[in-house]
Amino acid sequence: MKLGFKLIAEAYGPLEIVEQAVRAEAAGFDFVEVSDHFHPWVSEHEHSGFAFSMLAAIAARTSTIGLATGVTCPFIRYHPAVVAQMAATTAILSGGRFTLGVGAGERLNEHVVGAGWPAVSTRHEMLREALEIIRLLWSGGYRSYVGQHLRLEDARVFDLPDVLPQIAVAAGGPSAARIAGELGDALFVTEPRSDLITTYEKAGGSGPRYAEVPLAWAPSADEAAESARRLFRFGVTGWKVQAELPNPVNFDAATTLVTAVHMAEQFGCGPDPERHLEVARQFTEAGYDRLALINAGPDMDGFFRFFTDELGPALRSA
Repeated sequence: MKLGFKLIAEAYGPLEIVEQAVRAEAAGFDFVEVSDHFHPWVSEHEHSGFAFSMLAAIAARTSTIGLATGVTCPFIRYHPAVVAQMAATTAILSGGRFTLGVGAGERLNEHVVGAGWPAVSTRHEMLREALEIIRLLWSGGYRSYVGQHLRLEDARVFDLPDVLPQIAVAAGGPSAARIAGELGDALFVTEPRSDLITTYEKAGGSGPRYAEVPLAWAPSADEAAESARRLFRFGVTGWKVQAELPNPVNFDAATTLVTAVHMAEQFGCGPDPERHLEVARQFTEAGYDRLALINAGPDMDGFFRFFTDELGPALRSA
């Protein structure tokens, strides 16, 4: 099992995100993954830096920790040819430490280019075509592609790494899990669902299984739960809501009734390592072996100390 740290690019500015990655390496994390958004989720978030610039800076400031996007939509805001180029360059700059996390996206980020927001079935078709284009470009040479939704004309990615990045495909249901098994190298989820692993493996998947683990460290459970409500209440709405709302004001409205009590039911809140382990075990027992720990608490220094001294050793020995 490998332990990662979630870089919440909506809650912290780009310079702080880079610093957190440096501290995560020093704290003993195996990898970091950064959200790739254009807009933040809720009004308390005041940031949304460009993921690939932050990853380049992290690559320059670190030497061993793995890097990943969590996750990039490769077909509306970006064309897959651009994603193929960005990912290849990031892999080179990081010395082969980069994993490309991809998914079918959210309206929150993709509607900004004015290309509309397709139905989920169409988005999954587009994700398949985008992955085919990325793989095609990574095979070298000039390439063209004509799909039902996406086109590529006489394109070549000139700078390719010696070892291509793995592609981790995000799945909230069986359709995306099948895409992960057929066209990806790894699975990426936010819920402890063993059925998604089963679908992934039946579709041919055999790679790593990534999951985001919802935690919030603070000196008290109440303080941690309130911080989680303020920073991460959007996460309890579920993917059908998260994929469809266009702006932070809409998520504010959708989460008006979410309380700190609701957050404590899903997040490991407070200073007790056993509660954090209880939440993490849901994912390991479901079969996930790459845990990206979220800290929705108010004290990042405290969380890193907690991970180094207590949580990390406990998770690795579990």
